[in-house]
Amino acid sequence: MHAQLVMLIAGGTFAATLIGGAAALRFRDRLHLILGFSAGAVIAVAFFDLLPESLELGRGAHGPSTLLSVTALGFFAYMILDRLILFHTHLDDHHAGMTIERGWASAASLSAHSFMDGFAIGIAFQASTTVGFVVAFAVLAHDFSDGLNTVNLVLKNGGTRKQAFGWLIVDALTPVAGAAVSLLTRLPGDALSIVLALFAGFFFYIGGSDLLPDSYHAHPKFLTTIMTLLGAGMLYLIVRLAS
Repeated sequence: MHAQLVMLIAGGTFAATLIGGAAALRFRDRLHLILGFSAGAVIAVAFFDLLPESLELGRGAHGPSTLLSVTALGFFAYMILDRLILFHTHLDDHHAGMTIERGWASAASLSAHSFMDGFAIGIAFQASTTVGFVVAFAVLAHDFSDGLNTVNLVLKNGGTRKQAFGWLIVDALTPVAGAAVSLLTRLPGDALSIVLALFAGFFFYIGGSDLLPDSYHAHPKFLTTIMTLLGAGMLYLIVRLAS
């Protein structure tokens, strides 16, 4: 039953990615409010769900300072990966001169991120059903954004709509693969606390350095800020009610 639930949600991430990509093809640069909401939701999952659960599972095995250090490690490791390989998803004007190969590289990076999203869902369900559902909600919001960014990156760098759709399919399939791999991995509580702390760092980076800047780019900041706070508030309520 656990495996079926994880794969059912993974199917939802597949749909969310495709919907995000289709919205990018249809509406292009009019989705800042959704991105703002997604940023708040993803950051809130790290603050209100992953970190508290990590601290609870690690009690007696890992001190709070150790787990927070792991969270920082996850944040900076994700940042270094983005910076070193130049896999950015920020769609600023200075990207206009990039080649189609750069667009494909960026799309491939998003697909790798999506694999980790799917893996995170399965690992979260190992912690508890509540954590699993909350992480799944954040991943669905993030994968919608990934689908949007995948299409935009390929098109902005000279790719065709057919190539953008091809990368969109790849990006949609990778979280399903990640969820399937997670079902082959069973972690004890002390190890699970480390992994959840690491994922919290990933989510902090994704929300703060990826989704938030894209949502604020060339758009009125008041409404975007309200949507970000709504996303965070909604996740906070979900976590509290589920608890």
